[in-house]
Amino acid sequence: MTKNKSAVDKNLQNVVKDLEQEPVNAHHANQLQRQTEDLRHQDHLNHEDETDLDHQLS
Repeated sequence: MTKNKSAVDKNLQNVVKDLEQEPVNAHHANQLQRQTEDLRHQDHLNHEDETDLDHQLS
């Protein structure tokens, strides 16, 4: 695993960047919210594979 060379957390940088976006109007706010929901949904789809549940981790 590679080490983070700076003391800044990349996940926190992304959260701050997302929070800095100010929606221009209701339509833009809805688009930003849908983008967040789509990313969460895709993440859930990527992690719902149950094929390795019978395999014990050591």
